[in-house]
Amino acid sequence: MLAKKLPGLTLGFMLLLLSAAVSAQNKTITGKITDSKSAAVSGASVVAKGSTTGTSTNANGEFTLLVPEAINTLVVSSVGYTSMDVDITGRTTVSVTLVDAAGDLNEVVVIGYGTARRKDLTGSVASVGAKDFNKGVYTAPDQLIQGKAAGVQVINNSGQPGGGTTVKVRGSSALTGSGQPLYVIDGVPLDNRTSRPGLNAQNLGNTPGSNPLNFINPADIQTMDILKDASATAIYGSRAAYGVVLITTKRGQTGQAKIDVGSSIGLSKIMRRIDVLDASQYRAAISYYGVAASNDRGSDVNALDEILQTALTQNHNVSVSGGNDAGRYRLSAGILDQEGIVRQTNFRKYSANFSGNYKFLDSKKLGLDINIIPSQTIEDLAPISNDAGSTGSLIGQALQWNPTEALYKPDGTYNIKSGDIVNPVAMQNAYHDRARVTTILASISPYFKITNWLEYRMLYSINYSTGTRRASIKQWINLADVNTKGWASISSNELTQQQFTHTLNMNKEIAPGLNLQALAGFEYLKYNNKGSAMTAYGPAGGFGGPDGDFGLDYTNYIQYSNSTTRNISSFYEPLNELQSYFGRVSLNWKDRYLLTGTVRRDGSSKFGVNNKYGTFPSVAGAWNISNESFYPANVINSLKLRAGWGIVGNQEFPAGSSLKANNFGSNGSQTVANNANDSLQWQEDRQYNIGLDFGILKNRITVTADYFNKRTDKLLYPNVPTYPSPPSSAVTWNNLPVGYIENKGIEVTVNASIIDKPDFGWDFSVNATFQKNKVGDLAAPIPTGGLHGQGVSGTLVETIRNGFPINAFYTRNFQGLNPQTGQAIYLDNGRFMYVGDPNANTLLGISTTLRYMKFNLNVSMNGALGQDIYNNTLNNVINVGLINGGRNIAVSNYENPIKESFANPVTSSSRFIEDGSYLKMANATLSYGIGNVGKIFKNGNVFVTGQNLFVITDFSGFDPEVNTDKSNNGVPSQGIEYTPFPSARTFTFGVNFSL
Repeated sequence: MLAKKLPGLTLGFMLLLLSAAVSAQNKTITGKITDSKSAAVSGASVVAKGSTTGTSTNANGEFTLLVPEAINTLVVSSVGYTSMDVDITGRTTVSVTLVDAAGDLNEVVVIGYGTARRKDLTGSVASVGAKDFNKGVYTAPDQLIQGKAAGVQVINNSGQPGGGTTVKVRGSSALTGSGQPLYVIDGVPLDNRTSRPGLNAQNLGNTPGSNPLNFINPADIQTMDILKDASATAIYGSRAAYGVVLITTKRGQTGQAKIDVGSSIGLSKIMRRIDVLDASQYRAAISYYGVAASNDRGSDVNALDEILQTALTQNHNVSVSGGNDAGRYRLSAGILDQEGIVRQTNFRKYSANFSGNYKFLDSKKLGLDINIIPSQTIEDLAPISNDAGSTGSLIGQALQWNPTEALYKPDGTYNIKSGDIVNPVAMQNAYHDRARVTTILASISPYFKITNWLEYRMLYSINYSTGTRRASIKQWINLADVNTKGWASISSNELTQQQFTHTLNMNKEIAPGLNLQALAGFEYLKYNNKGSAMTAYGPAGGFGGPDGDFGLDYTNYIQYSNSTTRNISSFYEPLNELQSYFGRVSLNWKDRYLLTGTVRRDGSSKFGVNNKYGTFPSVAGAWNISNESFYPANVINSLKLRAGWGIVGNQEFPAGSSLKANNFGSNGSQTVANNANDSLQWQEDRQYNIGLDFGILKNRITVTADYFNKRTDKLLYPNVPTYPSPPSSAVTWNNLPVGYIENKGIEVTVNASIIDKPDFGWDFSVNATFQKNKVGDLAAPIPTGGLHGQGVSGTLVETIRNGFPINAFYTRNFQGLNPQTGQAIYLDNGRFMYVGDPNANTLLGISTTLRYMKFNLNVSMNGALGQDIYNNTLNNVINVGLINGGRNIAVSNYENPIKESFANPVTSSSRFIEDGSYLKMANATLSYGIGNVGKIFKNGNVFVTGQNLFVITDFSGFDPEVNTDKSNNGVPSQGIEYTPFPSARTFTFGVNFSL
């Protein structure tokens, strides 16, 4: 439906290419760009001010630019440096020295559908360049900016290589969906999904998801810009409620072709452990608790150690780049092979990246940009799940294993017990799970400079991803439904996104001192998502048959399974299209007064026929006070005040939610999955922002401070007939008639170049966010945050209700153990009440760089304060009652001065809510610049990097940086820990050089 308008709009835009170019007398300007240490700055942008005419410097920092005779100023900029205006009146050659930005207000940043100098910004934008990224080996780019931007919280959900992350921009407001920001890579928006199939492993539970950004090689990224307030994000309209992250990949540079090589190898071990009893403590506990002496099996084992390993990581990257004024290119390839610290887990990625930037005609007004990113990831996964029951998953099984019981029998075979105590080493070897995801993101973008101040651009992109997953569990393991039969699963998903974008950009001085930048655009996006799966148990006697397993994995002969147990499923997502019109106008008068207005009108097939379209406006202004004639700039060199307001939306919920949809079952059966709602409309986020930017000591110290207030209304929520909902009940998506979620806070970023001398330098950066969250006016509370494990499966401990922060912990208030009975004491007879907040009220990021001669030391820390974590592991996996059944328990339970009774019910309470505040030494890198070696090797550099070196916290789990998915009916949870993949400490050694 929406696509019918596309050909006409495309033709209308393409007609602009027939416009005659305005002729003008031109002149040639040449020059060289260097930094404060006289080193060439390659890839710097050189643009004729007030136009779109420009070029970039080659590997030697040199450039040649043909500009109209009337142009008297060039704007020279490069990421990480202060932008400069260069007077070229009467000159044909210039030499320019750029100064490190260190957070300077003139730094060039990427904004929606364009770029801007930081001093021209009216919204709240954080920019992180390659030199400031977190150092080390990372599988996805979101990990590069952890702790680097105020108001942005990046949480690694677990230590699983390639595992998912939770990214929050200015707090939590997601009532449904993931609450993740919109990612845009080189102008192509991603939809935050991965084609890797999910898996509910039989008797083990649902396994954690992967990171949808895994297909991108972090080594190919040049900058990441985070749009935080509505005045900055409104240009993306309905997808911008949770912020926008713009990823710009590296480009080729003019000059001689060169080869860049980076190679590293690293070793990883577990960072922190959960304290459970060792063999000697266990024997003492047997006596202390008076349990059967037969629970002492005579051995001394550490089951967790037996399933862990010292893991090897290899990361190798190479790129070739070069070009001239008519065309630039960059081709890169990378291989990442990262073993997990859990045995038999691995993440491998093969990636490539090609970018080409070409100009045609003598005038160079016709151009073409090409970007292609192909990749394949292969994951070998462990039997670790989000919601294992009493049987547990691998980590829980290892923590529970009796430390006095051998893992192997005298003959070397696995010690497999009867009942539901599972040998973790046997489980690890009985389980096989491999996922393979192949992705290609390609875009082509022709453009034409109609005049020196007007440019038309078209972009077409396709993002195709296919994922397959094969998993099996051997028949000899003692899982209730698997034993003697075996189990196998084969699944595949396919995800496709297509994009057409047309933009018209204007940049012109329309009156003396008054510059106008304007943008008009049309965009069309279409998504397709489909998949299928088959699971089955083995036949009588199991998959193995009389001769063993036939030397094959069960998935290779799944047709041999018991036909009556086969479960076949498939899905095809309903039509999902988005059609948009958008525009932006920015006025700049003498670099003093800035005014920006944006509007986007989105039409989505997800919404009801009565509310297909939504309009998302914003307005923002800024005053560069330091540019006023009356301003004394001798102390505070630059001073700028900003303010903005805007409305953005959220459409992160299933396609077809406004339509009646059916589920197809076996033997011709159908059930209603979703009820129609013709009035389903956009969720709205209204936000205002007030900011102050200033620099002192010649801008060697810069400060950015923002106050934000974001209110989310018209909340989207999947209503079900009753709670808890019957499995077959149909969902009706609605906008709640009342209710809001409010996030407000203050962000502060300080960047300082403390010492900047040729042989010694010291830079320091700190950012802090102080934030609050509140829910109000809901008609009824919304429960979420499910617990799992023996005694609590199905219990919900989080609530979204009036007067409390989102996802507030709501359960019994534990008052201690009764010294006489050993039973728990609860406030008000165990009535559920507010007992904790999983939302951090303070975020911290600290970075520093020390430079001496050819040595560099980079250190990055991050932290979060004020949040609580529910320790589901302590509650249900290693509680005191388990020793009575021959399993292990937590040291903290054994060392409790009050002896807990086995009769004390296992239940949820604030007893298991812990302070999750932490400060982590995320990474530290010491490098040495070798320089040139002979005539072949150039810019050599060797380094050693440590990641997750230490964490300061009172939390008793593996890592306070954790977020196990415990959602309920699509409502996300946060701040719950349950037997996750442990975090690793990694040391990496590497070398970089050019040829």
